Amino acid sequence: MNLSSILKSKTDTPVARAGAIAGQLEVLGARYDAAPVFPSESMRTLARAGLHRDFACVDAGGTAFGDTAHRYRSLMDVLRIVGRADLSAGRLFEGHVNALALFEWYGLPEQIAHLSGRLAAGAFYGVWATEPAPGVRIVVGTDGRRLLDGSKTFASGAGGLSHAIITARLAQGSRQLVIVAGDEAARADLSDWRVRGMRASNSGRYDLTGMPITDHDLLGLPGDYDHDPRFTTGAWRFAAVQLGGIEALLTETRKAMSDKARTDPLQRAKFAECVVATRTAYLWVRECAARAAVDDADGPAFARLTRGVVERAGLDVMELSARIVGTCSAMDGQRIDKITRDLSLYLRQAGPDYARDQAALVWLDHDAWGCEDSLW
Repeated sequence: MNLSSILKSKTDTPVARAGAIAGQLEVLGARYDAAPVFPSESMRTLARAGLHRDFACVDAGGTAFGDTAHRYRSLMDVLRIVGRADLSAGRLFEGHVNALALFEWYGLPEQIAHLSGRLAAGAFYGVWATEPAPGVRIVVGTDGRRLLDGSKTFASGAGGLSHAIITARLAQGSRQLVIVAGDEAARADLSDWRVRGMRASNSGRYDLTGMPITDHDLLGLPGDYDHDPRFTTGAWRFAAVQLGGIEALLTETRKAMSDKARTDPLQRAKFAECVVATRTAYLWVRECAARAAVDDADGPAFARLTRGVVERAGLDVMELSARIVGTCSAMDGQRIDKITRDLSLYLRQAGPDYARDQAALVWLDHDAWGCEDSLW
C-alpha cells in the first residue's frame, strides 16, 4: 500500500467523515431550531457522507470493521460527534442505527437485500415503540388481510423518515417487530410537538390504523425486540448522543469564558467540575458500549446506571455553564442556549429511579464490575 492509500485509509473512516461534516450539521441544526421542520438537509448530509450505511451489516452495504469492538468504538464516536453538532439530528441518526442493528440481528436475506436497496437510495429508518393505550395491534380485516390498528407517540422523524420499525401486539399478547412506511404525511400529527428543545426531531404521533402488512414486513419472531441483554443495553447509543451534547456545551462554555472568569479561581473551579462530569459520563458510556459489544450479561445493569450518570452530568454542566457564562447563556440565538434547551428535553428518559434501583439489585447480588480481557 502506497503512502496516499495509507493516508486515505486513515481519513476515509466513519469517524473522520463524521468530523468532516460536523460543522455543516451545526449550522443546519441552528436553522432547523429556528424554523422547526424535519431536518431533511441534515439527513442528506449524513447520507452523502455514507454514515447512514456504515453501521449496517456488510450484506446491506455496511463497512467491514474487522471486529465488533472496533465497530462499537467507531459508532460511539460517530454518535458523539453528531450529537455535538446537533442533538435533533443525533436523535434521528441514533434511531436509524438502532433499526440497522435490528435488521442485522433478525432480518431475513430478502429483507436485508431490500434494506440494501433503500440505503443505496439514501433512506433513513426509525424505531418507534412508545404508544398510547391500548397500543398498536395486528388485526385481521374483513377481507382476511392483516392490518395495523393504533398509533405511536414520540415517534421521532414521523412523516419524514422513509421507514420505521414499530412494535405491534399479536393476539396472544407478545410484541412483534413490523417494518412500516414512515413518510406518509397524512398519518403524521406534529401538532402536540411544541417544545423548547429537540424541535427538529419531529417526535410526534404516527397513526398506523388500517396499514396493511405482509409476512415480508414482519422482522424476527414475536418477543425478539424485548430480549436482554440487547434490549436494555442498547441505551448506550442514545447516551452517547447525549454525551456529545454535553461535550459541546463544555466546549462552548470554555469559549465563552471571559478573561475575568479565567482569572477567577472560583469560576475555574466550576469549569473543572464541568470537565470532571463530562469525562465521567464518557467513561461510563464507553464501558457500556464495550459491554454491549460482547453481549455481556451485566450490560443491562451498566446501561441503567449509565443513563443516570449521563443525566446527572448533563444537569450539572448545564447549571455550571449558566453560572460561569451568565445571562448570555440564555440569549436567543446563542449556541449555549440551544444546546441547553435540547439537552434539558433529551435527558428526560422514562423511569430513571426504577432503572437505578434495578441496577442496584444486580450489584447487591454480585460484583458486576468484573475485569474482562475482552473489554476496551
